[in-house]
Amino acid sequence: MLEAKDVIVRYDTATVLDGASLKVEKGELVGLVGPNGAGKTTLLRAIAGLINWDREVLKGTKMEDVTFEGSIEFEGERIDKLPAPEIAKKGIQLCPQMGRPFAEMTVKDNLLAGAYLCHDRKEINESLVRVYELFPRLKERQKQLAGTLSGGERQMLAVGRSLMRRPKLMLVDEPSSGLAPKIKDDLFKRVEEIYRELGVTILLAEQDISFAFALSKRNYVMSRGHMIAQGTAEELLSDETIRKTYLGL
Repeated sequence: MLEAKDVIVRYDTATVLDGASLKVEKGELVGLVGPNGAGKTTLLRAIAGLINWDREVLKGTKMEDVTFEGSIEFEGERIDKLPAPEIAKKGIQLCPQMGRPFAEMTVKDNLLAGAYLCHDRKEINESLVRVYELFPRLKERQKQLAGTLSGGERQMLAVGRSLMRRPKLMLVDEPSSGLAPKIKDDLFKRVEEIYRELGVTILLAEQDISFAFALSKRNYVMSRGHMIAQGTAEELLSDETIRKTYLGL
């Protein structure tokens, strides 16, 4: 379904991704793990088409020299030259780290913003109902400004907003970051439900190894922009060098 080959991303002289490659098959939940600064977020942003967006935003700044090399294919088609909205239309949705809501918009309007590429009112309403069933807290808070939500509620909102477009593939970036254990456990169940019951393919970037390994079928381990290893949780944990050096276990 998704294949990234030898992806290199540089911001000026800083190389963030250095030949990263991965594959995600339809119907998989694949973990992308590694320490902070490994390049996980940058790879998800590259898949979602945001590196091209960075080039425009950073024009005229010290970091304006943004370089992308390699290729990214989705369902057999090259997408790395496409703008982010076109990639979203093909069924890829990025769920960003820390939620990043539109703070001065209500929860409901944030969710509706996730469906901005859809012009079918019935489909939008059905998606909204589905999100509220998955996250009842969002229904309770639907008229509340998103900027006043707790960290856990913001992450629920980010996941819900990503679901509004009925994605084929969700790129979920560090969903457990900064969350209390009880909220993290609830979010774990919701991600699992999206995968198992809604049938959405997921690429999950996580620094919390236990969170990712409990959900994923396969995993990639990243460090300093490189893919160090891949395999099931059992295979990776059985390798002492990988476990101690790259997983911190």
